[in-house]
Amino acid sequence: MKQKFTKLFYIILFLSISLYGYTQSLDQAKILYNEGKYEEAKPVFEKLVKQSPNNSSYNQWYGVCCYETGDYENAEKYLLVANKRKVMESYRYLAMLYADRYRFHEAVEMWDGYIAMQKKKKDDASESEKNLEQARNLLRMQDKTENVQVIDSVVINKNAFPEAYSLSEEGGTLLSYYDFFKTEKNVLSTVYINQKGDRVYYARPSENGSYTLYSQSRLLDAWGDEKALIPDNTKDDNYPYILSDGVTMYFASKGYESIGGYDIFVTRYNTNTNSYLAPEQMGMPFNSPANDYMMVIDETKGLGWFATDRNQPEDNVCVYLFIPDPSRKRIEGIENHEEIRRRSALISIKDTWKNGADYAELIKLAHTDLKQKDVKKERDFEFVINDKITYYTLNDIKSHEARDLYSDVLNLNKQIGSLNNRLNDLRNSYANGNSSVRGQLKPTILQAENQLYTLMEKAMVQEKKARNAEIRQIKIK
Repeated sequence: MKQKFTKLFYIILFLSISLYGYTQSLDQAKILYNEGKYEEAKPVFEKLVKQSPNNSSYNQWYGVCCYETGDYENAEKYLLVANKRKVMESYRYLAMLYADRYRFHEAVEMWDGYIAMQKKKKDDASESEKNLEQARNLLRMQDKTENVQVIDSVVINKNAFPEAYSLSEEGGTLLSYYDFFKTEKNVLSTVYINQKGDRVYYARPSENGSYTLYSQSRLLDAWGDEKALIPDNTKDDNYPYILSDGVTMYFASKGYESIGGYDIFVTRYNTNTNSYLAPEQMGMPFNSPANDYMMVIDETKGLGWFATDRNQPEDNVCVYLFIPDPSRKRIEGIENHEEIRRRSALISIKDTWKNGADYAELIKLAHTDLKQKDVKKERDFEFVINDKITYYTLNDIKSHEARDLYSDVLNLNKQIGSLNNRLNDLRNSYANGNSSVRGQLKPTILQAENQLYTLMEKAMVQEKKARNAEIRQIKIK
């Protein structure tokens, strides 16, 4: 009898110690979890969830630890178990996970569920409603993913990323803010110098603290006449690049309903109002919930670059090389949501390649130091109609209306060339003249510059009309 009592006593003692150790481990893990130490709490919850696979709390805690440590596959698996049992926080974490994975349909559903539970508990749902609207915006943008061919990429330190851009001489020069201004100020921006070397574009913090776009002109041996390009913006505008037309500007901004951090936008200068038009947001895959910026299109090489910190460590960015498409056509004819997800997220650049295409020569060209004298002009002009049709002579144009309109474009381009030559002469006279001569020439130079921008705007409008007329003619045939 004594032996049986002793044996029972030790069994009870063992179970008590085990239960104490179990409770202690759970309590410690919950403390780590609440302190945000997910990596340390994760092994304990992993053990507990294996012991009790149907426990909703264990699945929730372990799923969150997996999400916070980047283990998305297991995060979804365990959070879904908790979600089936209506654990409230599982909705929020699954919504964030699905947004991270570009599964925006499911992110919207989870935010809807989370907000419904918040309102039932009479909690403040305002922040969640913002996240829901963000997920809806991302879904709309994903549905408009552009059919762009991304042919190469390079990961580089974010402080040196301009080195990944190899522009032709006609494409201008891209430098870091520090390299151009030789300043010790911590300004996270770039400086673009146009092909003629007479104008620079950059960003710096303005009086309200936000980054603002500026330009300066060269009149003598120094830069001056600083102008804000888009003044009074309360959100950061940065990383400008101007096309050779002097009118079209790509830049990055955290405003204008950005989908996350910096987004890439395009705008054009309106000579009638002496201001830039309302910016147009680029689509996916150029933009993402991460920071996307520094869109550059080298028209001579027929190539473009943009930078992003999506899926990158804190100190790195990825610079993508792509083939620009003026028509910006969307991906069409794909019913497979997984393929759209991969294309919009740039999971693999090979997903964007055309069947059988060989991009080796284009990648080589991207890294070639192409001088202006190396560009052979074997055609009268290059008039892009769509991604399949480009004309090089007036005889190529089928529509009589389009031919007349494009003849106007060619005449305007000649006037632009002549005015550019006159401006160069005026600037040389300004540089070599005395103070009296400079005072007389400055308003003349500014007037000529305004005339130049007006002609450029007219040429752009006429070219668009010519393109539309030719497209109508092609459709009739």
